[in-house]
Amino acid sequence: MFHLASHEGENAFHLAMKNSSGTETLGRIREALEAAVSAVSSFVPGAIRVHQTSDRGPVTEADSVVNQVLRQVLVRDGEGWLSEESVDDLKRMEKHRVWVVDPIDGTREFVAGISEWCVSVGLVENGRAIAGGICNPATCETFIGSLETGITYNGKRVWTSKKRDLAGALVLASRTEFERGDWERFQHTHLVIRPVGSVAYKLALVAAGLADATWSLSPKNEWDIAAGVALVEAAGGVVRSLANSSLAFNNKSVGVSGFLAGGPRLREELTSLIQPHIEAYASSALIPAGSDQKRG
Repeated sequence: MFHLASHEGENAFHLAMKNSSGTETLGRIREALEAAVSAVSSFVPGAIRVHQTSDRGPVTEADSVVNQVLRQVLVRDGEGWLSEESVDDLKRMEKHRVWVVDPIDGTREFVAGISEWCVSVGLVENGRAIAGGICNPATCETFIGSLETGITYNGKRVWTSKKRDLAGALVLASRTEFERGDWERFQHTHLVIRPVGSVAYKLALVAAGLADATWSLSPKNEWDIAAGVALVEAAGGVVRSLANSSLAFNNKSVGVSGFLAGGPRLREELTSLIQPHIEAYASSALIPAGSDQKRG
């Protein structure tokens, strides 16, 4: 049975935020994650029926059930909705605040019984990811926070890595990208590379300082990264597009070419390391935008 992580430190965190305007938002995110964990607990990872789609990869009944639960808890009048499991309603673009969610990010791992999947909930305001909640029920890890409040990991306040250089840095790689050889160019460097499934989970681990950096040179979608981007930036870290610009959300086209994320002191070195590979990867990888969905 899955459950949302809860620790004594969480009470102190909520008390500190009692008079903060972010309290209601984070409370709603926590409530949504709790409901999602309850809903997904009726499914058994590694023993669930799955069907393959041509455009979105593996999909399970759990994806749909969790999607319905999240929408019911999160959305209020005047707010928009963008989810991998919902038909996109472009009226969201008229909204000031939009929830951007992936009910189960890392479906391939969920299906295989690998504990590298999560529920990902992001809130976008005027195009910027301002708050997020990511829960990995399989490992009992919960990451919640906002630009206004900072973030907590299982109720304890945390920050991104303070590491000053990439020597010995723990970098989280997409398991899918790693398996198809995209990370071979980085294998013989001074990095410690660890493949992990869900992209949202990787970003959450970076936000909590449990890893130093992560990046992807292959396409993602807004729902894959919105919550994680909010968490990394709320924890003092940096997230940049492959063009070295900030990421904007609630666009008509929800594809994202790729990204890099890490502790603030690693930004220049990360950019210098990755930049030479971007053009080479783009010219050699015949991967349509969005093809890496559901995989991390």
